[in-house]
Amino acid sequence: MSGLGIHDLALFAFTVLVLNATPGVDMLYTVSRTMTCGWRGGLAASLGISAGCVVHALLAAFGLAALLAVSGWAFSLIKWAGAAYLVWLGLGMLRDAFRRGEPASTATPPVAVSAWAVFRQGLLTNVLNPKVALFFLAFLPQFILPEAENKTLAFLALGAWMVVQGTLFLFALVAVTASLRRLGGSPRLARVLNGAGGLLFLGLAAKLTQAKA
Repeated sequence: MSGLGIHDLALFAFTVLVLNATPGVDMLYTVSRTMTCGWRGGLAASLGISAGCVVHALLAAFGLAALLAVSGWAFSLIKWAGAAYLVWLGLGMLRDAFRRGEPASTATPPVAVSAWAVFRQGLLTNVLNPKVALFFLAFLPQFILPEAENKTLAFLALGAWMVVQGTLFLFALVAVTASLRRLGGSPRLARVLNGAGGLLFLGLAAKLTQAKA
């Protein structure tokens, strides 16, 4: 991709792999949905997260993410919308974790949770986090030469690479998790993952509201 003014592509791919493998919201959400909804739920969560990354890559490529870096009101608007959604999602996961009776684990996925709902949750979790947009804006330029003729195209190429690599990593994570689930995943583990995910989302929401534009 040297023709696009992109350099150190191997280092870029390795850095993305490290970022993907670092435990965080995306990983925990994917694992928890795979445990509670089966491999279809895990794939839906992965695709939702990846779709959110596509949005942020496009924002960075076309300069809209820069607005969040310089405009206090735009940052605050998305920040509070994202925090509210994370609170709603976190409370929902905590409700599932403490629900009486045996949740779905090694058997049929719960009918109440559709693949579309899981996809939408993963998508909104990413899109409504302005820090992800700022991360794309800060990270991608490190691998673009200052003299690159078409920086927008270079942004798009790196963003596409990052999304594809991240999606493949999440798919592999789903495959491993689904295999463990078939071998006899514990219903208690599913509740623990939901509870941990709920607390993580609530904590992220609290942290997000303290972010400065």
